[in-house]
Amino acid sequence: MSLSPAGRTSVRVRPRDFPTNGGGLCQKGWTSAALLGSPARLTTPLVRSGGVLRPASWDEALGLVAGRLREIVAERGPDAVALFGGGGLTNEKAYLLGKFARVAVGTSQVDYNGRFCMSSAAAAANRAFGLDRGLPFPVTDLDGADVVLLAGANPAETMPPFLSHLRRATEAGGLIVVDPRRTPTAERAALHLAPAPGTDLALALGILHAAVADGHLDRDYVRDRTAGFDDAWRLAAAWWPERAERVTGVAAADQRRAAALLAGASGAYVLTGRGVEQHATGVDTAGAWINLALALGLPGRPGSGWGCLTGQGNGQGGREHGQKADQLPGYRRIDDPAARAHVARVWGVHPDALPGPGRSAYELLDALGTPGGPSALLVFGSNPVVSAPHARRVAGRLAALDLLVVADIVLSETALAADVVLPVTQWAEEDGTLTNLEGRVLLRRRALPPPAGARTDLEVLHGLAVRLGQPPERFPADPEAVFAELRAASAGGPADYSGVTYDRLRAGEALHWPVPAEDHPGTPRLFLDRFAHPDGRARFAAVDHTGPAEPPDAEFPLHAVTGRVLQHYQSGAQTRRVEELRAAVPEGYVEAHPDTARRAGLGDGALAAVTSRRGKVVVRVRCVDSLPADVVFLPFHFPGDQRANLLTNPALDPVSRMPEFKVCAVRLSPAREARS
Repeated sequence: MSLSPAGRTSVRVRPRDFPTNGGGLCQKGWTSAALLGSPARLTTPLVRSGGVLRPASWDEALGLVAGRLREIVAERGPDAVALFGGGGLTNEKAYLLGKFARVAVGTSQVDYNGRFCMSSAAAAANRAFGLDRGLPFPVTDLDGADVVLLAGANPAETMPPFLSHLRRATEAGGLIVVDPRRTPTAERAALHLAPAPGTDLALALGILHAAVADGHLDRDYVRDRTAGFDDAWRLAAAWWPERAERVTGVAAADQRRAAALLAGASGAYVLTGRGVEQHATGVDTAGAWINLALALGLPGRPGSGWGCLTGQGNGQGGREHGQKADQLPGYRRIDDPAARAHVARVWGVHPDALPGPGRSAYELLDALGTPGGPSALLVFGSNPVVSAPHARRVAGRLAALDLLVVADIVLSETALAADVVLPVTQWAEEDGTLTNLEGRVLLRRRALPPPAGARTDLEVLHGLAVRLGQPPERFPADPEAVFAELRAASAGGPADYSGVTYDRLRAGEALHWPVPAEDHPGTPRLFLDRFAHPDGRARFAAVDHTGPAEPPDAEFPLHAVTGRVLQHYQSGAQTRRVEELRAAVPEGYVEAHPDTARRAGLGDGALAAVTSRRGKVVVRVRCVDSLPADVVFLPFHFPGDQRANLLTNPALDPVSRMPEFKVCAVRLSPAREARS
């Protein structure tokens, strides 16, 4: 988008004809400038005194934070300090945050909210292909597809401009949508497969079985470009479509039709989203959909493939440069001696000085304020009081800290609980790079000066690092200088940015990583010749269905599914402060089938309690005829007693450590009864 002045105090947003959005914006995009001049903006640091947040100078706030960090590290060691980042931070911020944690503090306790968004697909892609890039091809390649299967994604609400790339498949009757709900995306589909919540893996196995049994297996591709098919097939062979139908509720004929559509297309893609990933078996579920794509010979071929739709503004870049507990810049593993040596050399420290892997996001939040857990937390670009699972427990853990510091643009629910709040700049007020879902590095250029009093996250990290005794030059605050260091740190890694420069981006070059040299054109399409495993082959995953971690029972007989709505984003801390968006959807709600609501003594618009083993939300009922009778849906953008994540289950995937956001067992009742 482009911004331009519109009068003395407002800004006009115009869409640009860019490949990913094709000149389109969604409602969140065209209203995004409203927050730039909002009275909700923070412009002065706040320090808690006598239980109340009061204004303070930057020197006082940063001095207080640095002083307390020094005391805590001296008393309990560096792992008593934790940092929590976000998938909306620029590449430069994510990089410097991870460096600050490991070098300025020396802690292993750093992770980010992207663990809640894309970690399962990332782990599955690394396992299958040896490399994770959300889409290993340009988004525009989808324009030529005859068939696209979308599993667990609802882009009609979450990223509407993306739908333009599905136009051909939609018009050709080749859009297949896998979702328990009849979403606006599913409404466009020629084939809507609605599995029972938590049974996506069984459905993928059923479709794979149909593909093989009906003669669609690409045997030459499987022989020449993959490994592990026999082990995967031993499990999938037991999931004939009729058996999968009994578990998922999806007709066997529709499973066979999906397999035939994908196999018969001249160009076909399998795309997955959060609905596939946010389960305690998210990695295996994503792996099952990758297995289907591999069996049909899709990945690594022009005009076809598998990909993951990323969920945050820098969802791809945010997971590549070191703000994750097990990771160093360039998508390197922190437990790899060669990676540690390379990054330590760039940072000017000894490899042994770098900590090892730390706790994953939920495990980190759950350990706060406990014996052996961190007693201080610095939060950048996240609002875990609303966005984390088992939210009431997370709020309690934050309250148990000796020090909570939040850098934000508004007084989010997490900032309200902080000891120190640091006002930072917004997207339009600073330079920086982002990496989009197709691995293209984008330069976001400053359009406006920030309000007096706000500082960039880079300036905050620089100020704290210097006060902690670091040389000023080790933590530059200029984004181009930080990016130059990021390039060196990523050189030779899986996500190699060493050939990307601000000058090349300013000149308009389309650079998809890896870009290993300044004269390298970038890599828009991965895997055309070989996959990233040493033998060049993709790996099938031997996976089986086990079901959700918490199935319904007599006490909690309904599946609760969570997700987004068109007007709001993530925890809603920003979008709920934009009047047009707030007016459109001012509060949380629960969707239920009319019969389900009636059995609970509720009607449309009634105030209901939705209760799980972990908590209760109080919201109004919206009756939706297309929902299955045993499913309710709640958006997760709202605070207080409307927080959907008061209900959600923190059961974690054993590989990605992704919580099971997407399904938990609940009951529905009138709110007055639940309060009695």
